[in-house]
Amino acid sequence: MRFLLSNDDGYFAPGLKALAQALAQAFAPHCDLTVVAPDRNRSGASNSLTLDAPIRYHLTVEGYFAVTGTPTDCVHLATHRLMPQPPDIVIAGINNGANLGDDTMYSGTVAAALEGRHLGYPAIAMSLLGADCVHYETAAAVAVQLVRNLHNHPLEPNRILNVNVPDLPLSELKGFKVTRLGHRHRANTIIPAHDPKGRDVYWIGPPAKGDDAGEGTDFHAVDNGYVSVTPLHVDMTAHSSLPKLTEWIGGLAP
Repeated sequence: MRFLLSNDDGYFAPGLKALAQALAQAFAPHCDLTVVAPDRNRSGASNSLTLDAPIRYHLTVEGYFAVTGTPTDCVHLATHRLMPQPPDIVIAGINNGANLGDDTMYSGTVAAALEGRHLGYPAIAMSLLGADCVHYETAAAVAVQLVRNLHNHPLEPNRILNVNVPDLPLSELKGFKVTRLGHRHRANTIIPAHDPKGRDVYWIGPPAKGDDAGEGTDFHAVDNGYVSVTPLHVDMTAHSSLPKLTEWIGGLAP
């Protein structure tokens, strides 16, 4: 089985290495792993492509491709140039931190998975969430289970799985929950500061807590010790708005 692994934390991230090791062991001897990841932390890069500069890469001692671009660049470059054969599945992660609710709009982890699906491959975004993540082997074991099941039960076209795993030993997980995205509180996350010359600078602060976080949401699942598995799709069309929009736009003159 051919895997393409990427992330947004960088090629050196412990979650990426844990994922690669778990897959290599679980699917040996028929496991072909290609790891293509940013050469630095690119969290929050979302679906951005690098169009104003060339993209370069170098091979690390682990045999990973470390790329100067974004997570989306990594998947694009891997599938079009670096892999001699296309992957059977694209897996992004294991992210150090949550990708819940609104996080998915900004997440480079989710973006890498979406790019894989956009290019025609099954894809999973894996995240581990906790105050100081340590149980990457738990999320890696979850990924192995999901890959095995996806192989026998593939998703519809243009779907990916967004998976969030509590930072717990595997034996302490309560199970899996199929969830929808929740929403976070709106919060003032701009933190003012000054640079060494006294000029104003600003930091984007930490995400807010869950607002829409009731039963059935990804927030609720992970808060209660379950793995949250949320299907996402690429089509951003608001289909329910099409009839009303068609009705009133018909009266507009060119």
